[in-house]
Amino acid sequence: MQSFENFSNYISGNTENLSTEVVEAVLFRMKLNIPEWEKEQALSLYTALFGFFGKSLVDGDENTVPDELINWSKQNAAMQMTNNGKISEIVVRYPVTRDVLTEILTRISIELKLSIEENAFIIKRINNMLDVSLNETVFAFERFSDQFKEETQKELAKLSAPIVPVKDGIVVLPLVGDMNCYRLSHIIDHVIPKIAELNVDHVIADFSGIFTINEEVAQHLHQIGSTIGLMGIHFITTGLRPELAQAIVQRGINYEGDSFATVKQALESIK
Repeated sequence: MQSFENFSNYISGNTENLSTEVVEAVLFRMKLNIPEWEKEQALSLYTALFGFFGKSLVDGDENTVPDELINWSKQNAAMQMTNNGKISEIVVRYPVTRDVLTEILTRISIELKLSIEENAFIIKRINNMLDVSLNETVFAFERFSDQFKEETQKELAKLSAPIVPVKDGIVVLPLVGDMNCYRLSHIIDHVIPKIAELNVDHVIADFSGIFTINEEVAQHLHQIGSTIGLMGIHFITTGLRPELAQAIVQRGINYEGDSFATVKQALESIK
């Protein structure tokens, strides 16, 4: 259609000016002050977006979006995650951006004497791109968030049960913080094999740093003690506060090995 060709040629020939207009309008309306590099990134994105948009009106599939837009959306989510930002800080920009683009494209449609139906098609097309961009940004942010949480859990698991050699043949296993199933599984899968490699005779598991204990945690701890005992290593528990000890007894958990109030007492008991 000739009208779409004229519109396409106008858009393709004014990508940089239109990009600048969009970015400046969004920043002004939202009263945002962003770094210059982020502004340049946005200008580059909208330049590519307008170029693709103009071309797609004539010979493109109306259901496709430029790879640049999808990649930018993912990068935007990654940057927000890295800077400890919230996804809402990105999402709130989309309605304003949508309004600005609608106004600009409608103005151009009027200048080029497009029909109401043709203008409606153009607005629908740009909204489709924005919807895809928003979805890709949110999905990417969730993926990065899940990945970050998993990596954080792994680091916390390592810190929550370090192996501390104190004497020849003796190591202390201080259990720290909330011992959830993930951390306890880490101890069973990674810490116990390391203890076996150290060829020790005594393991002192210090519970003084544990906040709370439930039945599932108690069962895991029992499994840890039993596994160490089956390896021929003397298993000693210390630091079981009265409320923790009572919780263990109430849940019918029977710990193998000796128990002392402090690590110092446990060390003194080892001949």
